[in-house]
Amino acid sequence: MKTRTLFLLAVLISIAAFAALNWSAFNTPTALSVGVASVQAPLGLVMLGLVAFLTALFLVFVVYLQAAVLLDARRHAKDLRANRQLADQAEASRFTELRVFLEAELKNWSLRDEAAQAAMLNRIEQLERDLLAALKRL
Repeated sequence: MKTRTLFLLAVLISIAAFAALNWSAFNTPTALSVGVASVQAPLGLVMLGLVAFLTALFLVFVVYLQAAVLLDARRHAKDLRANRQLADQAEASRFTELRVFLEAELKNWSLRDEAAQAAMLNRIEQLERDLLAALKRL
């Protein structure tokens, strides 16, 4: 447990213990003013009821905050998953484009190589014919 939770729990236990030890004083009726009228009621029980009401109100508020945080976290996780999927698709398309580009470049190099090799073979054959012709004249 967190220290805040332990502290709040200790405070609530202290209030309950104080109320139990002074229960007769809590139940003693007193004249209470509610603004427009006076009422005969036990002040201790009224104050204890107010503390219980505020505690319940804060618990509802904490539950609301936790639910809001969980919903936000779920929404952020969903957005993150969608963005990750888009990034993966973009990366995959870049790899596909790179593969297509490399295949095209390798094909071009292969064609150039074949053309250069054919030209070189033609040139060698021409040089051989010229050499044979020159040797025959000698």
